[in-house]
Amino acid sequence: MTLSVLVVDDQAVVRAGFAAIIDAEPDMTVVGEAGDGAAAVSLSDRLTPDVIVMDIRMPGIDGITATRVLSGRQDPPRVLVLTTFDLDAYVFEALRAGASGFLLKDVRAAELLDGIRVVAGGESVLAPSATRRLIAHYATGPRPGGDASAIGQLTARERYVLSLVATGLNNAEIATELGIAIGTVKSHVNALLRKLAVRDRVQATILAYDVGLVRPTPPPPPA
Repeated sequence: MTLSVLVVDDQAVVRAGFAAIIDAEPDMTVVGEAGDGAAAVSLSDRLTPDVIVMDIRMPGIDGITATRVLSGRQDPPRVLVLTTFDLDAYVFEALRAGASGFLLKDVRAAELLDGIRVVAGGESVLAPSATRRLIAHYATGPRPGGDASAIGQLTARERYVLSLVATGLNNAEIATELGIAIGTVKSHVNALLRKLAVRDRVQATILAYDVGLVRPTPPPPPA
């Protein structure tokens, strides 16, 4: 399967560079390029890409606003935010708007390509610095609140898996922590995403912090 990618950046040289890197991969093709958020939304509606590589700071409609609009579409594309600005406000707002990942523009080509594949597969990807600050921000700062009733639909094991996901563990690490197979972890994750009505691990993590499920250290596993 070939992944279709839309590249969005207001700098033509940067946009062309990313497009060239992506188009060189045998399993990816760049179906379009856009220089601002409005063009990104319009092209996405017409081209229906699998993944959008989205800049944040652009003239007119910025990347966060465009991501929020696209996330409201039926069967929306995955959005991987790629920006120069490693600032908390941008990270948090991009994720809340519906982005599935956040990487810095100085990321290596291989990491960019892996990030595209990861978000296309329904997972999430965050720059390590962003993950650490996201956890610290929610663990130590005020929480805006969330729909705790959704968490109530989860089993005790699913709640614990969610707490581990929200602290940044991947499926292999969760499997080691719980002493279960990776396939079982995937089943738990898929079940909790479905019950919470969220698209991916990033959105599940935000909800977990919003309702106060996650704290600086995970709660003890259920008996």
